[in-house]
Amino acid sequence: MKENLWEKNLFDLIRRTSTDLPADVEAALRRALNSEKKHSPAAWALETMLANAAASRRRDTPLCQDTGTLTFFFSVPVGFDTNALSARTRTAVAKATRAGYLRQNTVDSVSGALYETNIAHAAPVIHFQQGARKDVDVRLVMKGGGCENVGRQYSLPDAALGAERDLEGVRRCVLDALWQAQGLGCAPGALGVCIGGDRATGYEYAKVQFLHKLGHRSRIKSLARLERRILLDARELGIGPMGLGGRTTLLGVNIGALSRLPASYFVTVSYMCWAFRRRGAVLGPEGGLHRWLY
Repeated sequence: MKENLWEKNLFDLIRRTSTDLPADVEAALRRALNSEKKHSPAAWALETMLANAAASRRRDTPLCQDTGTLTFFFSVPVGFDTNALSARTRTAVAKATRAGYLRQNTVDSVSGALYETNIAHAAPVIHFQQGARKDVDVRLVMKGGGCENVGRQYSLPDAALGAERDLEGVRRCVLDALWQAQGLGCAPGALGVCIGGDRATGYEYAKVQFLHKLGHRSRIKSLARLERRILLDARELGIGPMGLGGRTTLLGVNIGALSRLPASYFVTVSYMCWAFRRRGAVLGPEGGLHRWLY
């Protein structure tokens, strides 16, 4: 494993994720702007978001001061040295922090002390999956605290929502989560939803949904219909960008499902802000760049 090559390309992945809004997200914001009334608070908010995205790309500076929790998803060949790759990833995160692409953003929950390089137990978050491949696929999601705070998990049935253990019940939960978030998650956002699993895997798999581009639909027809229905219903909530009112409350929604126990039926909703920082790369076995993703 060529350490310098891995660190260089992982550092560049972090830099790109922090500073360069993906094309699909920027296009969704432009469509949203075109759907709002001119000179309205919603239009002003969307114009500001697009100007911010352009400025951060031009100046090579973070899209948001909260550079968030870094979650890496690696798909590697069978037998690949994941310990070494984890070490190279942590080194790249420390370098990106020192270079200003990441805020000193990791706090000891007991003492309140700051980890100045963002390296700590379970920070960054790194997931590995081995498969029949010769290269390494890495995806990075950076998720800030504001949108993380408005995620929710429901246990069905939920009498208060009139939500039963079916897809209509799931729809009610998702719309309730969106309503409760209002503008606090920096709307318009995107939702990752997991039906089933346990409490821990539900949140994990809900965040996996953020690896899809906006506009991606589930291969399960009933879930694809539900995704489209929620997007339409969200327009009727009137929350709008940053909670200022308007038609655009949601940029996208992706729903996945896990098996569950007979006694449990969880619906987990993870909220991603408009600064939807998601990038990826395909790297060779020695760390050389094959291509960028998204």
